[in-house]
Amino acid sequence: MWLRNQTSLADFILEGLFDDSPTHLFLFCLTMVVYLVALSGNTLTILLICVDRGLHTPMYFLLSQLSFMDLMHVCTTIPKMATNYLSGRKSISFLGCATQHFLYLSLGGAECLLLALMSYDRYVAICHPLRYTVLMSRKVALMMALTSWLGASLNSLIHTVILMHFPFCGSRKMYHFYCEYPAVVKLVCVDVTVYETTVYICSIVLLLLPIILVSTSYGFILHSVIEMRSAGSKRNAFATCSSHFIVVSLWFGACIFSYMRPRSQRTPLQDKVGSVFYSIITPTLNPLIYTLRNKDVAKALRKVLRRGIITQ
Repeated sequence: MWLRNQTSLADFILEGLFDDSPTHLFLFCLTMVVYLVALSGNTLTILLICVDRGLHTPMYFLLSQLSFMDLMHVCTTIPKMATNYLSGRKSISFLGCATQHFLYLSLGGAECLLLALMSYDRYVAICHPLRYTVLMSRKVALMMALTSWLGASLNSLIHTVILMHFPFCGSRKMYHFYCEYPAVVKLVCVDVTVYETTVYICSIVLLLLPIILVSTSYGFILHSVIEMRSAGSKRNAFATCSSHFIVVSLWFGACIFSYMRPRSQRTPLQDKVGSVFYSIITPTLNPLIYTLRNKDVAKALRKVLRRGIITQ
């Protein structure tokens, strides 16, 4: 029993994304540039929302939470991957793997819930503009954020504790760059068919419920926009929702590809591609989409830049 416990607590091996070839060195440098863009873009979005009083609204409070989730998401996976690549080491401790699994699953679940609740915010803003301050008060926005964080964290904690309790055998080598569920569960050396089925059902529920809420919200929004007589009002409505819709499509598309396919149809390469997209690419694109397509955020950015120039 003692020997099995010692074995269970041994390090895991992460094969990572890159080898020592010149091509992979270039891709590694490109990944680090993307990481820095994600880091600076999301940090800038959070700071702008905190500094500019014009952005102290429920919509932008929820956007700041989204940016914070994206910021944590890239910081959960990329630094360890980069450290292993530069040092030549490929190991991650049992505790480090469990922590990484808990964080990425918490952040992914929280983002699913938050994006769904943000679609409700857009529905209220367009379909019930006169009641917006009542239906989307600061208290409601805070409750939405807390629900996203706490609900996803509880779900992640349960799954992480169960998964890391199983015995692991063999070389403990993961053909991945972080401790993602599909890569970790392959190392378990007991029958986990029931657990995998449970996780699969939970993943479908956690993805489908937000998708249903998003689809319903945008269905009502589209109906309201069609009934608008003013072309200017229609343009404003589409401009308000387009950024959120693009982010939702990117995020849920990547998550569906990664988690709603049966295990028999998965390959390590496909898992890596899906993970790169939603853990690196999407957190990088989100602040760019909101900054470039949102007049309020762009205006706040110009204001801050002008202040900096005047101060100098």
